[in-house]
Amino acid sequence: MNQTNSGLIATLLELPVFQAEWVLWLLIALSLASVAVMVERFLFYRTHAIDIDAVRSRFRELLDDGDLAAAADYLKSYDSLETNTVLFGLRDYARGPDSVEDLLLGAAQKERARYERRLSFLATVASNAPFIGLFGTVLGIIRAFKDLSSNMAEASGAVMGGIAEALVATAVGLLVAIPAVVAFNVLKGRVKDAVNDGQLLAATLLAALKSGEASPHNQEEGA
Repeated sequence: MNQTNSGLIATLLELPVFQAEWVLWLLIALSLASVAVMVERFLFYRTHAIDIDAVRSRFRELLDDGDLAAAADYLKSYDSLETNTVLFGLRDYARGPDSVEDLLLGAAQKERARYERRLSFLATVASNAPFIGLFGTVLGIIRAFKDLSSNMAEASGAVMGGIAEALVATAVGLLVAIPAVVAFNVLKGRVKDAVNDGQLLAATLLAALKSGEASPHNQEEGA
């Protein structure tokens, strides 16, 4: 029975999955992919960033004038979570403030999903890279003890060298996970700021609609 078990273990250890090298290559691939996501998202947020105070001020002026068409054209000149959300509701202002508020909520969720795209990948890498590295370490230690059992004369060097190599996988796993955690938190913060600014801009539209100021008739009456 022992010989059978030993033969089975020896056979399993020869399988590719029990070779620690592929774990390091996987971690390197995950690292490159996570860096690519970080760069793409940072560029995305930078490209779609707006000065919310300036935009809100100009938007408010157009609403006060009752020029809803100009307000919509003004928002169209931007492609951001904040302006796209409000523009979606502004197009159906005739439905009334309550309906517009529902539309704003739906549009905000859609835009938030666009801003959070690929962030789940960073979260997955951040949470699982250490475990992948640990798995590589376990495989390396198994390999070290296998070498030890086949060469007892050099026991000390085989164990120490094998364990040292095995721990590299854990170190690489942490090296991949830490930047992913930091980037994920920073990028989530950017999304949260955009959502908050979008809520402020949406509140500006709703307040104007509920007060009756944002009406195309205002401009005609004023003339």
